[in-house]
Amino acid sequence: MSKPARRPLRGLPIGLQLVLLLLASLVVAHGVSTAVILLNPPPRPPIYRVEEVAAALKGGPLSARLGRPMRRETVRTLPRDLERSEVFVPPSAASLARALGAAEADVRLVQRHRGPMGARLHLRTVGPRGLPPADRPPRFVELNDGRNRIFMGEPPIVGDFAAAVRRPEGGWTIVRSSPEPFPNLWQRRMIMWVLGGFLVVTPAGLLIARRITAPLKRFSEAAERLGRDPNAPPMKVSGPAEVGAAAVAFNEMQARLKRYVDDRTAMMGAISHDLRTPLARMRFKLEAAPPKVRESVLADVAQMEKMIGGVLAFIRDESTPRTRERLDLLSLVECVADDAATLGADVEIEDGEPVAVEGDPVALQRLFGNLVDNAVKYGRSARIRVGRKGDAAVVTIADTGPGLSPEELEQAFQPFYRADASRNLDQGGVGLGLPIARSTARAHGGEVELAPGASGLVAVVTLPLAA
Repeated sequence: MSKPARRPLRGLPIGLQLVLLLLASLVVAHGVSTAVILLNPPPRPPIYRVEEVAAALKGGPLSARLGRPMRRETVRTLPRDLERSEVFVPPSAASLARALGAAEADVRLVQRHRGPMGARLHLRTVGPRGLPPADRPPRFVELNDGRNRIFMGEPPIVGDFAAAVRRPEGGWTIVRSSPEPFPNLWQRRMIMWVLGGFLVVTPAGLLIARRITAPLKRFSEAAERLGRDPNAPPMKVSGPAEVGAAAVAFNEMQARLKRYVDDRTAMMGAISHDLRTPLARMRFKLEAAPPKVRESVLADVAQMEKMIGGVLAFIRDESTPRTRERLDLLSLVECVADDAATLGADVEIEDGEPVAVEGDPVALQRLFGNLVDNAVKYGRSARIRVGRKGDAAVVTIADTGPGLSPEELEQAFQPFYRADASRNLDQGGVGLGLPIARSTARAHGGEVELAPGASGLVAVVTLPLAA
């Protein structure tokens, strides 16, 4: 048989798609960072006039026009952070001493930093030129941060600071800038930019990730569908190259399995059918045999013909294509129970709830019919329960017969198996009832098991619930 041609794979490999997703994420992240730098410049550092600091040291207001509110305290000993040898002393210390009317030795002014890196702040001393010194007005300072242009009489104190002045009665009065709140306005803007970037990247990432993983999900669904229905349609080849190659291999495997099963089934049917001819000749030749021999051999021939008929019936039913549909399992079991009760069998559904399964109604009816017939024939009665456990429908069929030994619970599912005289599951049959029942259940993604009951044997059937 010629090998089926492989369909060309057009999807990008998963590795390449992941690399493209990573590159796209990096591009968006760098774009957000660039936008933050260009559209959201660093905030202006706090600015304090020398006059404002001097007034606060004298006991005046602690507010500032261009800076955060100040804090004031009185101490007996100068704190370590205000020692001249360990701090940065700005040029405005002399201006602060003049504004306080105190000696420079009695004034401390330190700055810890000048604000965030990159803050655009320009200070320059301006005034009229070309005039003699006696006619020039006092110099003033122009402050320009790109947004505001402010004129001050003395160089301002920029950034966080601490200032102290010695008290006449002893001790020091200290004024400090209040700490910056977190998050401040600029930090909040940064957080909003970052969150906005996440909001842009996350949906796109999810869509791309879903596009990558969707073929894998379809692959798992196809495998599950094949386990429930051997005649399921082939899987659609799509998605990344690796998944496409796996889908092609999966479809080829499914086709090979179907051909293998069909070939073996056809071979069994042909052998069973051909066996009828020698059995017919044996029956004809036995007409001239002695009565005792004839009766004994004819009984064996009849049994063989019955076994062959059972095999052919099973092959005929399995070879007939049927469409699976959504079924109410409780209704189907009730129909089987009603048919058995009509023939005088002791069958009763003790408990049940509606559960939906997807399957072949003829095959499932044959499955439960075999189990109910076995329970009635060898256990004198059948008590049926229909329910669900997790994501599976469960049907139990209990009888009150002699039961089976633990070793025979699994052997009973072997084709043509005959139990001992105390419990013969296929008495009057050909030994295919339980194997056919298990085969049907497994073809639907379920299972059939036998377990000891309170007073007999219990057949437990599990089938997956309909999606």
